[in-house]
Amino acid sequence: MGSDSLRRRRPTLRRPGFTLIELLVVIAIIGTLIALLLPAVQAAREQARRSACTNNLKQIGLALANYANRHGAFPPGYQSIYSTLFEQELGPGWGWASMILPDLEQQPLSNSILFESPMQGPNMSTARLMPLSIFFCPSDTMPHRWTATQGETWLYGGQVYSSSIALCDVAGSNYVGVFGISEPGVNGEGVFFRGSFLPPSTITDGMSQTLCVGERSENLNLGRGMATWTGAVPGATLWSCAPNPYEPDAGTCVREDGSGMILGHTGEGHGPGDPAGDVNQFLSRHGKGSFFLYCDGHVRFLRNEMNYKVYTALSTRNFGEIISDDY
Repeated sequence: MGSDSLRRRRPTLRRPGFTLIELLVVIAIIGTLIALLLPAVQAAREQARRSACTNNLKQIGLALANYANRHGAFPPGYQSIYSTLFEQELGPGWGWASMILPDLEQQPLSNSILFESPMQGPNMSTARLMPLSIFFCPSDTMPHRWTATQGETWLYGGQVYSSSIALCDVAGSNYVGVFGISEPGVNGEGVFFRGSFLPPSTITDGMSQTLCVGERSENLNLGRGMATWTGAVPGATLWSCAPNPYEPDAGTCVREDGSGMILGHTGEGHGPGDPAGDVNQFLSRHGKGSFFLYCDGHVRFLRNEMNYKVYTALSTRNFGEIISDDY
């Protein structure tokens, strides 16, 4: 009995464990490591997205080159008949990106398009609503489809209001053709405009010194930078709005041609990647600048602070400017 009593009185050994202070120290160390690693992870992800965006443009450049080899010219910016009676375009409206679909391994989609048929017609809804990953930059939030409209827009109290009529929905895109330095439409200074069908020999400034396609972000002009690969919907309007910083209830909203849905320009003093630029200009989500595809197929990131005269010179095809390589 005595030995049993002694055994019962022996102290129980405590198992080792974390104290509350030790646990808090470990959590703090883990939190610090995550805080240090997170920017590096985000930077790596953005670099991957930049590489994917660059690859998209290179594939588009290869498709444009193949098209030019077959047809002897780059595709038109978009095709549309203009009515002098009604002073508006009648369509069909299909643009340059829709014409290189076979060279982007999209032959069935190309076969479904009747290029002489108005793109806004109900029989073309399947084609014009098709989102294609090659036309989307993974860093941006461009909608896979959005609505082309016609109407009025005004600015009051720092807010934009509109009264518009929906024309049709179209698939989104982050890449638009370079029209030149003036407003998109007809007779551009660049490679793409209404009815253009330019042989490479007409690009006398040099294929390696002429911009062909550039990035467009939804964030352009306070979220109005919409674009599509399909073309220019006849009768559609885009709006560039700029509030007056000195009068909150004042500002201007300027009507832009619907051809800006698939074309962009470099005029009006805004460098590449300026979020305050018109809706038909260029912007990316890769920092202060945008990626551009040149006519010879190479891709380069143009920074917002680059010389503006050089930027506009790169967007013209035959103005004869002398451009250094170190811009």
